[in-house]
Amino acid sequence: MAEINKDGTRRELTNLNVQMIALGGSIGTGLFLGSGSTIHRTGPSILFVYLIVGIFFFCMLRAIGEMMYSDPEQHTFVSFIYHHLGPSLGKFAEWSYWLELTLAAMAELIAIATYVKLWLPSVPSWLIQVVVLAALTLINLNVVKFFGNSETILSGIKVVAIIFLIIVGIYMIATHHENPSGTHASLRNIFDGFSMFPNGFHEFINAFPMVFFAFQGMEFVGITTAETKNPREVLPKAINQVIVRILLFYIGALFVIMAITPWKTISEQGSPFVQIFSLAGIPAAASIINFVVIVAACSTLNSAIFSTGRHLYQLARESHSQKMKFLTKVSDRGIPVNSVLFSASVMLFAPILSCFKALSDAFSFVASVSCDIYILVCIMTMIAHYRYRRSDAFLEEGFKLPAYKCTNPVTIMFFIFIFLSLFLNRSSFGPALGAVLWFVCFRLIQKIRNQPEDEIEISE
Repeated sequence: MAEINKDGTRRELTNLNVQMIALGGSIGTGLFLGSGSTIHRTGPSILFVYLIVGIFFFCMLRAIGEMMYSDPEQHTFVSFIYHHLGPSLGKFAEWSYWLELTLAAMAELIAIATYVKLWLPSVPSWLIQVVVLAALTLINLNVVKFFGNSETILSGIKVVAIIFLIIVGIYMIATHHENPSGTHASLRNIFDGFSMFPNGFHEFINAFPMVFFAFQGMEFVGITTAETKNPREVLPKAINQVIVRILLFYIGALFVIMAITPWKTISEQGSPFVQIFSLAGIPAAASIINFVVIVAACSTLNSAIFSTGRHLYQLARESHSQKMKFLTKVSDRGIPVNSVLFSASVMLFAPILSCFKALSDAFSFVASVSCDIYILVCIMTMIAHYRYRRSDAFLEEGFKLPAYKCTNPVTIMFFIFIFLSLFLNRSSFGPALGAVLWFVCFRLIQKIRNQPEDEIEISE
């Protein structure tokens, strides 16, 4: 029988569920469709970029894991920003992260309709989006175990597709498969004439934020803790295992792709997965990958509905506003039902956006801004962890980030580097500036409103 928390939520998620939720959040359409662009920019050196970014994400996951281990009752890791950096920055982080997740979910919803219409061109995009959103919302309104199992299946399909690519690729490399262009699958395609900056140092730097956003969603591990069985046993396992598997899937897949065919021949626009499966003689490659991409987007959306619901629920619990109290309702099945429904209802703006090009363009810009705000949340999370280690809440026997006095500041500096690198690219300059303006405006509004009751609550 599932353990029931004091607030009515239930601990039903297993170690496998937690890992698959993290995989579902971080392995999305970017790998299946967007990896061609990253390869085109930096060639084989993109493997180093993924490894470097992966190491720092692992440090952040360990920091999140350490804080969640000390207080497994929290429904989101962002609440530690509230507790250790104060209510002002806490509210900025909480609302910004919820907004970012909601906008990201809307983007996935729009993408799903685009992929489905390749098979059902006569069906309106808005109808596809409404049906998919309704179905995934119903899954999230069921017991949390049902959500965990559904996400395990959806993420499992993505994992199988990646493993299949790697196996097929290894076979093609071992047999020196001849491509239609006359080239052969070989490790020489990666190592012969290797250059760290084949398109210049600037393109190499530009690859870092692209890879950083590809890993986004891995932190969902820190949103499942309050509903996980034996969290202090599962959390360390999940965090230590998920980063290894994600790096294996990303680096392994890209390594095989670039070994099969020279990286300069890989299309920047199309899917490298389709290209490789086509070279392997699989005629239905495009349809297979389209199916996997739909599943990948549904998996990410499914995790986003779960995460936005729990995040908004935690935010409502910490709020002193009576207007938000209805969001704290927990159903008999242990689901923060109103928070899930409210978050899903906001996502319904996606079908409306799809009908108006001007709104769609504006949404793309706002979504880019919210992604950049995510970096600020990551920075504040690491600062909150540093404060936690020096607070009375620090658990000496906990699941600790190794050598935090070094790894924590270095991770913060790396995240700052990622954010500053956005200003070096013309396409990312505007959204990055928008993220700064959002932070400044949010803080100004907070100062104007001046909510002393929050300060009193914290001090108590």
